[in-house]
Amino acid sequence: MALDRLGFPMTVVRPLVRPLFRSLSIPASGLSAQRQRIDVIASNIANAETTRTAEGGPYRRRVVELEARAYDPRGEVLMNGGVVVRGGVATVVPPEVPRVEVPSPAALMDPTASLGGVRVAEVVEDTTEGPLVYDPGHPDADEMGYVRYPNVRITDEMVNLLEARRAYEANATVFQAVKSMLRRAIEI
Repeated sequence: MALDRLGFPMTVVRPLVRPLFRSLSIPASGLSAQRQRIDVIASNIANAETTRTAEGGPYRRRVVELEARAYDPRGEVLMNGGVVVRGGVATVVPPEVPRVEVPSPAALMDPTASLGGVRVAEVVEDTTEGPLVYDPGHPDADEMGYVRYPNVRITDEMVNLLEARRAYEANATVFQAVKSMLRRAIEI
């Protein structure tokens, strides 16, 4: 395993995005995040009637939390938790190591230099309780005849699905527009 100049382990995360194509990476990150949101929503809908899981109890609704990804024009992508991606290599930087932020000349000329897109911070479980339904014939009914159902409301999930789909479409439109502009710039 390679070590950086401070002696911390480094692992390859992703290739460095060239400045010309950086504007494509912003809507691409949105496409990826919205796709994951759609996948989680689909899982929630599929398990809306699941009263018994491997962990025990009813299925718990899952929610995707997104966060902005800050971009540093020197080629570093700064993420939470002290992780710095420099030239496609991730380094864990302890909080006690001072960092000096010096903007590069490219940052002053590039309007997208401060933009990094979006990323999925985490997928969390909704801790609210689902409804209790009286169904004494159900195999998961308690001694009173009530069954605890998942905290998934199909109407809310469908609204969230439509919202995620619209955001996905908006990111796809931006991606196509940027691609078209880059293609025209190359023709010049």
